[in-house]
Amino acid sequence: MNKKVICLIIATAVVSSITTLGGTFLYSKAQAQNVTKGSGGCPISEILKAQENGSVYDVMSPIGESTIKQIQQAPRLSTLNGKTIAIVGGSFMANVTHPEIKRLILAHYPDAKVILLSEIGSAGPYPAPGVKRQQKDEFERKLKDMKVDAVISGNGGCGLCTPKEEGSCITAEYLGIPSVMIAAPGFVEQAKTTALNAGVPVQRVAEYPGAFSSHTHDELIKNTQEVLWKQIVDGLTKPITQQEINEATKSLKNDDKEVAFSGTLEEIQQYFENQGWTDGLPIAPPTQDVVNEFFKYTPYSANSVIGEIPPSYRKVTAQHVATVGAMAGCPPEYMPILIAYTKAMMNGDFRKTLSSTHAWTPFLWINGPIARQLGIDAGQGEISSPNNKKIGRFIDLAMINLGGYDVKKNRMGTFGYLSSWAMAEDEEALSRIGWQPYHVQKGYNINDNTITAASSLNWGNNLTPATSDADKILELMAWDAVEKEQFALGGGTPFVYRTIFITEYVARDLARKYKDKNSLENALIQTARRPLDERAYANFYANPGSSFDGRNYSLEQHKSKIAQEENAQTTTTPKWLSWTGKASMQTVPVMTSGKTAIIVTGDANRNKVLTVPGGGMTTVKIELPNNWDSLMRDLGYKPLNNYYVKISAVNIPQVQPTAQQPTQQRTYTNSNSQANRQKRPTAEQYRKIREERGQSSNNQYRNSNTNTQRRSGSGQYGNSSTNNQRRPSAEQYRKMRQQSGLPVRNNQN
Repeated sequence: MNKKVICLIIATAVVSSITTLGGTFLYSKAQAQNVTKGSGGCPISEILKAQENGSVYDVMSPIGESTIKQIQQAPRLSTLNGKTIAIVGGSFMANVTHPEIKRLILAHYPDAKVILLSEIGSAGPYPAPGVKRQQKDEFERKLKDMKVDAVISGNGGCGLCTPKEEGSCITAEYLGIPSVMIAAPGFVEQAKTTALNAGVPVQRVAEYPGAFSSHTHDELIKNTQEVLWKQIVDGLTKPITQQEINEATKSLKNDDKEVAFSGTLEEIQQYFENQGWTDGLPIAPPTQDVVNEFFKYTPYSANSVIGEIPPSYRKVTAQHVATVGAMAGCPPEYMPILIAYTKAMMNGDFRKTLSSTHAWTPFLWINGPIARQLGIDAGQGEISSPNNKKIGRFIDLAMINLGGYDVKKNRMGTFGYLSSWAMAEDEEALSRIGWQPYHVQKGYNINDNTITAASSLNWGNNLTPATSDADKILELMAWDAVEKEQFALGGGTPFVYRTIFITEYVARDLARKYKDKNSLENALIQTARRPLDERAYANFYANPGSSFDGRNYSLEQHKSKIAQEENAQTTTTPKWLSWTGKASMQTVPVMTSGKTAIIVTGDANRNKVLTVPGGGMTTVKIELPNNWDSLMRDLGYKPLNNYYVKISAVNIPQVQPTAQQPTQQRTYTNSNSQANRQKRPTAEQYRKIREERGQSSNNQYRNSNTNTQRRSGSGQYGNSSTNNQRRPSAEQYRKMRQQSGLPVRNNQN
């Protein structure tokens, strides 16, 4: 292995973890401290020497065993003649392929009987162990009552519809009824993996040649005849071989011994990649000594079962969580956060979109004093801060190892996925504004610690409200919500989950009118509407499932359908569409109650809103051991209660419009910045607000850069320089304006 590659491994995996791995990995404790404090150089030469000498490390497995028992499948049919065959599923042009399959069956096997979806229904996604689902139970009953001999289901053409249609095949196989799933090329493995994770070892799949919705009616018919038909017949009639069973189930075998592998750094990396235990980026080898450190910081023992994590339903213990945490380079004291996220992975609302082709990327945010204690950044650049990135890497590796998500098998993003990330809500900012943190909205106490797991379909592309007028900011946010739907152009479901990130000063300006986040959300729901014509056009021509046949079903008919289903109303034209010249128009809502999280976070010195459409969310309490404070004191952290905050009502001064600058508009002039400043509380007013609440008027988190200072809580948010350090002083600012030829303001304070 060349030194350049080894340096890459060190830079991305080892150096970020050396304080954790200390005397148990590559460095002595003193060397690790020297590197993190900046008082010594990284001993790369020593690492290279260790590698060249072939140092061997014993590492642990991050994989738990599957809890799903595999069924013994019934023999396949000898012929389709005289059999009752159900053709079910309604995804991806099934309205074209399925009638043609029926015609082919009856043409080749005239004594067969064919039942379609409209007569028997379908099972939907196969439920998790122990979960009863009425749709599946009803489909099972009809299979028995109608004496069905074989099931054909489809069409699998996306990451969510494939498991949905595969559920009918799984239900049939559990009843001893042979089945075939129809899927596009990229979704064949997903269908097989979904069946395997439900206990069906061999799922026969008929592979369609291409994207269903991109093919014409004639192409669909031709491909059904020439490509699908033979595969369907073979799948239902050819016996399942032992070789098929062995090949399908080999991934379920996991030798859960204490040492999974022994080897050099290069060999460990290659072994983990070959096993599918990493994402291709370097890992920090999870030696037993390193993994054992994690159990100091959790009430769970190594063998404690955290849960059976979907979609693979592996039995995940605290040891598996710690192993993945070590691989990600997390310090052991992050263990309570890692356990909480692992529990969140079991929540159906959160996880059900994570396999989709639309590429929902999981992320989390933290509430409570533990975020400030551990230095989880809530300020500028937060998701790129080292502490946050380690948790993001844990999420990525947990998806692979704890949940069993596998790109190209059951994680089907068309263009792949972003790396996951971690954030924290800025509760100190909320204390100045008077709004409640997210976890308090969900019923937790202000100083409880929680993680909220969510997912995102985009990142960046921020909104920058260039006004302090709460009404205008609301209109801009509503417009942004209309533009930021779950699918591009809003062609999919009408109501979607969104997380809205707001920086402090924008939140403060909104708080002048909206006393809490709930009142802001309600106002957004009322304001965020889109034209019916636009919605119907997007859903007709950019539908994420099947395409519509314009010959038999017109756009105008679809518009009438959307109007009825989505409660279209004649409303005042949205402000951002006033250019149309219409006083009113038919519109539909794009937001509904309970699907929006509003989080105050990010660079307080920037006027930003980021609307992130995504999937469902779940909040989990972080559990700490009883001796947490003493453990943290040993590591150099301050006690947890040093980071408590108190949220109380804050009377933010209302600002009256001036004759020169109405609050309804902000123009880009040199004088405007002075007028805008007059609308905001002055520094003196802010000091008075804080003094009335019994808070110090000085920023107590200052002058921080080193790890030791971060751990002691001396830096703002625990791991970044203060806002004052980033901003020029008043004198520097005046000089900058003079040098630029701009007017110099008098001191407004």
